[in-house]
Amino acid sequence: MPLWIPITVAAALFQNIRTTMQQKIRGVLSVDGANFVRYLYGAPLALGMLAFLVFGTGRQVPSLSLGFFAWVTTAGVAQIVATSLMIHAFSLRNYAVGTVYSKTETVFVAIFSTFIAHEALKLGAWIGILVCLGGVAILSVRGNFANVRGVLADLTHKGALFGLLSGAIFAVAAGSIREASKLIPEGDFWVRGITVLACMNTIQVVLMALYLARADRPQLGKVRVNWRSSIWVGIFSVLGSACWALAMTLENAALVRAVGQIELVFTFIASHLVLKERPSVGEWIGSVLVVGGVVLILIAR
Repeated sequence: MPLWIPITVAAALFQNIRTTMQQKIRGVLSVDGANFVRYLYGAPLALGMLAFLVFGTGRQVPSLSLGFFAWVTTAGVAQIVATSLMIHAFSLRNYAVGTVYSKTETVFVAIFSTFIAHEALKLGAWIGILVCLGGVAILSVRGNFANVRGVLADLTHKGALFGLLSGAIFAVAAGSIREASKLIPEGDFWVRGITVLACMNTIQVVLMALYLARADRPQLGKVRVNWRSSIWVGIFSVLGSACWALAMTLENAALVRAVGQIELVFTFIASHLVLKERPSVGEWIGSVLVVGGVVLILIAR
C-alpha cells in the first residue's frame, strides 16, 4: 500500500476529532477565535516537528525560494478564508446544505490539479470523486434521500453559495500546499511536508493575530484564558494538517482530498458507536458509496 493512503486516513481521523473539539469551544470563543486557536497552538508544534527532523535526525534545512513563500502564503490565507466561509455556511440554519457544498472541494481540487498543476486525473478517478461526493451528500442528511434532492436542488440557498465558495477556496489551499512542496528541491517527504506546514501555520498565526487585534481584540484575551481546552484543538489540528501536508507531498492533492472524504464515514461510525443510534438504510448506502468511491480512485490512480 502506498504510504500516502494511511497518512491520508490518519489526517481525516485527526480532522474529525479537531472539528468536534472546535465545536465545543464555540461556547466561549467566536468563529474567528475558534479558528485562531488552530494556528496559535498548532504553529509551535509544527515548528517543533521541523526542529526535531533537522536537529534530532541530522536532516538538512531545506532552501526556500520566493516562489515557495508565495504558494505557502496563498495556501495559508485560502485556508483561513475557506474555514470562515464554511462555518458561516453552517450558521445559516442549514448544516446539511453547507456540508454538501463545501465538500465539492474535491471536484475543485481535481480541476486545479488538471489545469494549473498539470497533474491530470484518469477517468476512473473522476468517477470515484463524484461517487464519493454522492455518498457525502447522503451522509450529510443522515440518509434521507428526500432531503438530498432538496439540498442539491436549492442552489440559491445562501448556505449552498457559501459552501460552494468555501469548497473552491479550500481547493486553492490544497493545491497550493502541493505546489509549495514541489518547490523544495532537497530533503525527503518528511522534511518537505513539515516545512510547508510550519511556514504556513506561522503565517496564519501572524495574519489572524493582526486581524483579531483590529477587529475583535477581546477574543485574544479569551483565547489566552481558555488555553486548557483550546490547546487540544491546536494539537489535533497540527496532527491532521501535518498528515495532509505529508500526503500531498507524496501524491496529487486531488487524490488525497478525495480519499480524505472517508472522514464522514468516521463520523457515521462514531455517532452510532458512541450514541448507540441505529443507522438507517440511507446512511449505510452513503457510507458504501464513499468507501466505494475511494476504492475506485485508488484503482484508477
